Amino acid sequence: MKFLVESGGAEGNAGPSYRNVLAKDTGLLQSPPGVDCLWDLFRASVEKYPSNPMLGHRPVVDGKAGDYAWMTYREVCDVVIKLAASMSNSGVKQGERAGIYGANCPEWIISMEACNALGVCCVPLYDTLGANAVEFITCHAELLIAFVEEKKIGELLKTCHATSKYLKTIVSFGGVTNDQKEEAKNHGLSIFSWEEFLITGGGEPVDLPEKKKSDICTIMYTSGTTGDPKGVMISNESLLINLAGADSVVQSIGEAFDQDDVYLSYLPLAHVFDRMFEEVFISHGSRIGFWRGDVKLLVDDIAALRPTVFCAVPRVLDRIYSGLTTKISAGGILKKTLFNLGYKMKLDSMKKGIKHEKASPFFDKLVFSKVKERLGGKIRIIVSGGAPLAVAVEEFLRVVTCAHVVQGYGLTETCAGSFAAIPNEFSMAGTVGPPVPHIDVRLESVSEMGYDALASIPRGEVCVKGSVLFSGYYKREDLTQEVLTDGWFHTGDVGEWQPNGALKIIDRKKNIFKLSQGEYVAVENLENIYGVLPEIDSIWVYGNSFESFLIAVINPNQQALENWAGQNGVTGSLAELCENAKTKEHFIAELAKAAKEKKLKGFEFVRAVHLDAVPFDMERDLITPTYKKKRPQMLKYYQGAIDALYKSSK
Repeated sequence: MKFLVESGGAEGNAGPSYRNVLAKDTGLLQSPPGVDCLWDLFRASVEKYPSNPMLGHRPVVDGKAGDYAWMTYREVCDVVIKLAASMSNSGVKQGERAGIYGANCPEWIISMEACNALGVCCVPLYDTLGANAVEFITCHAELLIAFVEEKKIGELLKTCHATSKYLKTIVSFGGVTNDQKEEAKNHGLSIFSWEEFLITGGGEPVDLPEKKKSDICTIMYTSGTTGDPKGVMISNESLLINLAGADSVVQSIGEAFDQDDVYLSYLPLAHVFDRMFEEVFISHGSRIGFWRGDVKLLVDDIAALRPTVFCAVPRVLDRIYSGLTTKISAGGILKKTLFNLGYKMKLDSMKKGIKHEKASPFFDKLVFSKVKERLGGKIRIIVSGGAPLAVAVEEFLRVVTCAHVVQGYGLTETCAGSFAAIPNEFSMAGTVGPPVPHIDVRLESVSEMGYDALASIPRGEVCVKGSVLFSGYYKREDLTQEVLTDGWFHTGDVGEWQPNGALKIIDRKKNIFKLSQGEYVAVENLENIYGVLPEIDSIWVYGNSFESFLIAVINPNQQALENWAGQNGVTGSLAELCENAKTKEHFIAELAKAAKEKKLKGFEFVRAVHLDAVPFDMERDLITPTYKKKRPQMLKYYQGAIDALYKSSK
């Protein structure tokens, strides 16, 4: 495995531990010397690049978006210092926690940097974790102050019956209405517009406290298998090491991040993937331009900003892929023939090991430069993370974008990037590549699923070790101990080592997975909700990281189904009723009703169903003797039905 070096022998049911070959002689990456916190990085960039544009947005006048308007590093720093003074004046102290709630925008980053300046722990709030997530996080983290997007203020105020025990100050990214001021006052809260709050610091410089690498910089809440969200504590050191890792990966492919880079901020800053990359570009004095918050306008924002680095989740790249292939198909016969010829020639060259920039310069100029122009014309690196990218999409983008396409893998607990595929190694398509040079990795056997970490093709749960790891779950030492053993973090993902040292994610140990848009689904929780319907005897909910919606296989309750059929003029045997389209529509409607009653998120709704008249049984190896679902076996048994459901639902 040429990209790995063994760092430890096999132990018990665990295979050998490995690290990136780049760390063979130097050891694992550590945080840069003389830098103790993220504030140090920002302050250094302000000193080095004071006049560089830092944060940009597109002003909208009469419904039309203009060019990006920019604040320089010095201008941003001046506002950050004012905000920090106002926070300090309001009673927020080092080590306490501040919430940030809203879409990516300059005020989000400015609030984050003010927290960094004061050594205040930044806690992103977001509502995709469930109906009560904002209330839960505010109370659990004991937030004293929250910086909030204008249109989210109403949502936050709805929680004040519970959160005002902790929350004392709300600061809007924009304005505040009189009604909001009155409601806040009734709950004993202070509420300010952005401009109002900035002047409460009194214009006097604030004494910034000394900060340590071990200080918790942020708590990012992530979904659990069941129950409440978990607060992942991330230290300054973890983020600093990860930034060094990102630089190392890019340098290993002959590139480097620098002050000329331009980054589009649209992935949620509440997630560690985007937070980490924005910190990377801040450390290099680069530009960060914010989207307008509408996915339909994303391509237009890309064209206006002309980013050099584009980070995406597979769902976004799938849309780009679909848009490009549709446009190509709609072209004339000559254009299509030329494209197909250029595509085949370049793909063949890249598969032989020729780097993308040298694989077909003629067709790059003649054909693929037009594709690159649709993405702004300057993109040189595309990073995919959050869920697996389909091999066909990855291959296509590698060929037509004239850019390095890097698929990565990591979790909030590993502070984002843990693995990164090497773009010009075509054999790594469909994998997440070797580990970044700041971690050790090993696989541990999962015998109940048939995965053996000591086999000739090693497969097992991916375990990670290194200083980059999280500092534990906030107020949940019990959960921390469940996933951390002797310094090894157990990801819950099942991986397979490839002969070249790349890792391929092949399964999930626990019954929680991501959809293609990056949303986690705790499937057992959903099955418990849907399973109480009288029409259902048993239900298996399924989704995967290549699809954006859930489907289900259902054993219907025979009596309930036959009663409904009689009342609705649907005839046939039980098996025939299960095949009837009207019956399936009925089940989907009942599932939707239950989802709405339980206030489930849109991605937790079941969009298509397969009805099986034969109950899940041990004879087909679908359940255990204690009636637990054997999910890998169910997937294998119902694969044909699943494929048909996804195909017919698109």
